[in-house]
Amino acid sequence: MKRRAFITLLGGAAAAWPMAARAQQGERVRRIGVLMSLAEDDPEDRQRRAAFQQALRELGWSDLRIDYRWYAGDPARARALAKELVELQPDLIVATATPALAALALQMRPIPIVFVAVSDPVGQGFVASLARPGGNATGLTFFEFSVAGKMLEALKQIAPAVSRVALTFNPDNLSTPEFVRTVEAAAPTLAVELVTVPVRRAAEIEPALAAIARQGVNGLMGLPDPFTNAHRDLIVGLAARYRLPAIYIQRSSSPAA
Repeated sequence: MKRRAFITLLGGAAAAWPMAARAQQGERVRRIGVLMSLAEDDPEDRQRRAAFQQALRELGWSDLRIDYRWYAGDPARARALAKELVELQPDLIVATATPALAALALQMRPIPIVFVAVSDPVGQGFVASLARPGGNATGLTFFEFSVAGKMLEALKQIAPAVSRVALTFNPDNLSTPEFVRTVEAAAPTLAVELVTVPVRRAAEIEPALAAIARQGVNGLMGLPDPFTNAHRDLIVGLAARYRLPAIYIQRSSSPAA
């Protein structure tokens, strides 16, 4: 995530901070919980944490305790870690991507939440509106569902011979069904047949892509999904092995990134 986005995020966090916590700044160390969508050793995750902590320092929030948890794109793990973070009773929780926000929404304690990279937070019922979110959550969204159709269009432009495209995703991500519907709507106009490849665990990825390669699939597309992003190196490597023209949502999935 860009440094500017983190500063924006923290500005929203300040607005959501409970008054009681502000009044006690001189009496106790404030605590932030962060539910990260990648793995702790992921290079992209390290960049995000560095930008986050730098933005905090620039805002003058140096006397803080930050508790990080990593769910590596796994919604079930996100739910377990969300409960763990809530039990720490932080002043604020930062939720990265839809599975993190969905997991925190299941918790009954109204801790202020700042979210990033959540697709359609209004349509999924997390906030009332972007202008006036209401409740205890606020944040920003990076992706709208129409981007998935544009991705398929871009793949067809860079590899016109592509006719059967494998669509990889974690079906347990709440945002997935609408992204899939968008791609399915775009496919006929591009003369593309879609082959859906739902995967929930890293161990499922290699056999799934090997199977679709044997079936004559000649293109690959990854949806905006923290699971596929968390395992992007494996997916990119397999696409190269099977010589599949591929398109991904984030630059970090590029072999040259």
